[in-house]
Amino acid sequence: MSDGAAEVATLRPFLAVLVPALVVVAVALADERPALREGVSLVGSLATFAVVASMLPGVLEGRVYVTHLGTFATGIEFAFRADPLGMLFGAVASALWIPTAIYSAGYLRGHEKAHQTRFFAALALSIAAAMGVAFAANLLVLVLFYELMTIGTYPLVAHDGTERARRVGYKYLAYVLGGGTLAVGGTLLVFWLAGTATFAPGGIDSLADAASENPWLARIAFGLLAAGFGVKAAIMPLHGWLPSAMVAPTPVSGLLHAVAVVKSGAFALARVVLEVYGPVTTEVLGLAAPLAGVAAATILLGSLLALRQDDLKRRLAYSTIAQLSFIVLGIALLTPSAVVGGLVHLPVHAVGKLTLFFCAGALAVECGTKKISEMAGIGRRMPLTMVAFAIGAASLASIPLFAGFVSKWHLLLGSAEADNGLVLALFVVSGGLNVAYFWPIVYAAFFEDADPDPKPIVEEPMGGARADGGAKSEPTDASTAAVREQGDGGPTVGAEWERRTPTGAETTWLLLGPILAVGALVVAVGVAADWLFVLEAAHTAAESAGVSRP
Repeated sequence: MSDGAAEVATLRPFLAVLVPALVVVAVALADERPALREGVSLVGSLATFAVVASMLPGVLEGRVYVTHLGTFATGIEFAFRADPLGMLFGAVASALWIPTAIYSAGYLRGHEKAHQTRFFAALALSIAAAMGVAFAANLLVLVLFYELMTIGTYPLVAHDGTERARRVGYKYLAYVLGGGTLAVGGTLLVFWLAGTATFAPGGIDSLADAASENPWLARIAFGLLAAGFGVKAAIMPLHGWLPSAMVAPTPVSGLLHAVAVVKSGAFALARVVLEVYGPVTTEVLGLAAPLAGVAAATILLGSLLALRQDDLKRRLAYSTIAQLSFIVLGIALLTPSAVVGGLVHLPVHAVGKLTLFFCAGALAVECGTKKISEMAGIGRRMPLTMVAFAIGAASLASIPLFAGFVSKWHLLLGSAEADNGLVLALFVVSGGLNVAYFWPIVYAAFFEDADPDPKPIVEEPMGGARADGGAKSEPTDASTAAVREQGDGGPTVGAEWERRTPTGAETTWLLLGPILAVGALVVAVGVAADWLFVLEAAHTAAESAGVSRP
């Protein structure tokens, strides 16, 4: 698609934002009727995805759908725009809301969580904000919905209402509101320099002219935007909120890591590089190399820290920190294959990581298990769940025939195009580290028993050994009740895991159905990426930004 892409005036980008916003109201009205509340959430997710999907064929054919809703007092237009880059994020967030809505119903029932109406309302508000970020036509609208997402996700992070949850919620607010403030400052500087904040494929021309006259001011604006959006993208050292936020219920963790929050940060950085500054201005100002360096360090350090976590959700959190920077590094390399690989990794990481968090939640509900050192033999008790976990892990470790290989392959090609041996080596090493922190989980689940093998990679026991030397078991009714009182998992007692046949009896279908559906998406993208829209949308977005197809 070129700058001359046909614009089509339509309400559909706005409807993608409006529908989940209406779900917030409908959920609140269904407060005393749980089945209706859950049904409204599911129907809203299906409707939102239908609106987004209806725009996909036209966007891939070169059309851009625009909704004009007037102007702000500043003269900046309040508008929504569905283009290839926005469709990548919008389609992922809206599609993954569907299994998340179903899974949340099963999870909240399984844990008998309080304040379920508030949960589903906040979830819908977060998706509405994600749609606003995806289809924002300019930086000001993007920042507006970027901040609105904070309002939606804070009650989810602090949902349990414990002292720890409230403390983590305050920490989350401090990080993301601080980041939002920096992004507002960067937006104001861009508007002052360029006279506009509207996204333009290849960058804003007037900003490029202003940058040639005031390069340091342009660099400061970029730094503010990169830091502000880098908070939610969990770029080190701005990542501290993410591992702490694992105190939230597991569906919230999935929302944070896969569906909306961290993806909004990475997506916003892609907008800034490709459609605010543009590849040429970013390179001329010397901004690409520092961004790439920070992303590379985050990949390496995040992977190493993941190795040291015995808590399953914290290991997944550090994995997310590392994996998100694949997107940022791909964009920062500014070579055709690298940009495509970075953009493809946005949906690829989403489906893989959501699968893993769904599995973690099912383990917590059914077995009270949240530590890797308690998982020896758990594949006998939860066979389908752990097979899905293995699929998600294989994808994020970039094993061929799974989704993660598609993005990693393009990132490797992009490194070669940049003639950067260090980045190429980093991607290879990161793949090995991914295997190192995922394989012990899969191995313990399927190949160990009450007498697990030692795992000397780190100090903590990484197999199935418990700190007290005992073994995991099928929890009794009494222990299950105790687990549910503690929230996301807890200790259980007994001898060996009970073997189950893979018939679905391991958990309810409200949990298992979404796990298998998202796991199937991981395989589908891995074997049919050319047929699905993901690769084509990434190529189209890269081309429109002036990065030619390799």
